[in-house]
Parts: sequence; structure tokens; C-alpha cells
Amino acid sequence: MEGSGDTANAPVWPSQATRRSAAWRGARETPLLPPFILFSTFVGFGALTSQTGLSCLDTLFMSVFIFALPGQVVLVDEMARGASVLTAAIAVSATSIRLLPMTVALLPMIRDKRVPKWMVVALAQFVAVTVWVESTRRAPGVPRHLRAAYALGIAALLVGVSSSGAMIGFLVAGQVPSIIAAALLFMMPLYFLLAMLIGAHRTITGLLPILLGLVLGPIFHILIPEFDLVLTGVVGGSVSFLLAHYVLRPQRNDGAVK
Repeated sequence: MEGSGDTANAPVWPSQATRRSAAWRGARETPLLPPFILFSTFVGFGALTSQTGLSCLDTLFMSVFIFALPGQVVLVDEMARGASVLTAAIAVSATSIRLLPMTVALLPMIRDKRVPKWMVVALAQFVAVTVWVESTRRAPGVPRHLRAAYALGIAALLVGVSSSGAMIGFLVAGQVPSIIAAALLFMMPLYFLLAMLIGAHRTITGLLPILLGLVLGPIFHILIPEFDLVLTGVVGGSVSFLLAHYVLRPQRNDGAVK
């Protein structure tokens, strides 16, 4: 995934462009790899829901209205354990809270007086990592009053692809070995990990949180498996911030002075 600088060479938008054409263009210009990865991952999710006794309608509902795979997997796990509705809701909310900073960062970029409120609310509902990456990467090259529609086009494509994959996974669950279904669920995090390592971050400050997460994740999983993800994020992010601001930045400033 390239940086937002790619939008500098984006085609000029015609003055008569409408929200409908912007949404269609957003879907059409989305690279093929993210939808393919999402489709494959949700095939595994559909197989998982089938094996845990959920219905096809349950699977479709979760694929559309809980648009972030970790939250969906947590909900299925809680339901399989027989947890209460309140417990499951708290667990899913805690998992999805990570998307709040992405939403806060994206909405000012696409908000405009000419954009209906319902479009902003709808886009906020479907902000997940893939939608956020593709929208923020290309929004600067889109006229401001069309950005929400453009991003919704991306979201609609990804939701449709994800739901289709989930339905196929549910229907063919008997033919998909459980080990393959489980492996498919890990395609999305592996994809984003490789994308961040290879393309998204070229500086040490950008790589620090990723590298620390790779080191601390297994350690906390062994020591405190109940809180491994939370501790990995909090400790890794805090250490990265401190190193970037109090160790690496002074060194760069000294080099600049010299």
C-alpha cells in the first residue's frame, strides 16, 4: 500500500461528478488484493460460525453490521461459551474500541457542509482497517464534497465481498477442514502486518510499534494469556512513544544542528 502521495497524480474529477459516480469510482479504484484477502478470510469466518451452531442469517448479520473481523470472532467465541448478551457486548466493544482513533482521524477529512449527515454516520459504522487505509490514502485526491460517497463506495465493495465470503464459507463448511478455516482467519492480520512492514513505514519510529508487538505478543501470551493483546498494545505503544520522542528525536535534532 502506497502512501497518500499517490493522489498527486490522480485523474482530475469532472465538475459534473455526482455522489453516485463518486461511490462507484471508489469501489472501482480499490485495489484487488484487499478484497481478495477479505473474501478469503471471511470464508474461514463463515466456516467457523457454521461449526459453532450459528445460522446462515446470524453469519450474514454479523458480516454486515459488525464490520471488523476481530469483533465478529470474539462475539462467536462468547456465544459458543454461553456468555450473556451483556458480557458478549462488552467484549466486542472492547475489541472494536481500537477503531475509534481511525474514525476520529477520517471523519474530518470527509466531512463537508454539502454532505448529508446520514452518509457520515454510515461511513463511521463501516470504518475498519481496510476502509480506513484506502480512504485516507486516496481522499486527498477527491473533491471534498464527494469524499464521503467515495469512501462509502469502498466500504460497500468490501462489505459485499466479506459477506459473500462468509456465506460461501458457511455453506461449504463441511468441505473445509477446520485447520484450513482457522488458517484463513489469519490471512487478514498477516496481510496488514506485511503491508506495514514492507510499504507503510520506512522509518524506525514507524517500525518500532510493529517490531515490539512481534516480540512482546508471544511473551505476554505465555505469561498472562487473558490480557496478552491489551498488554502488548499498551506496553509496546508506550515504549515506542518514549523511544521515539526522548531517544531517537534528540539524536535527529543533534544531527540536524551539526
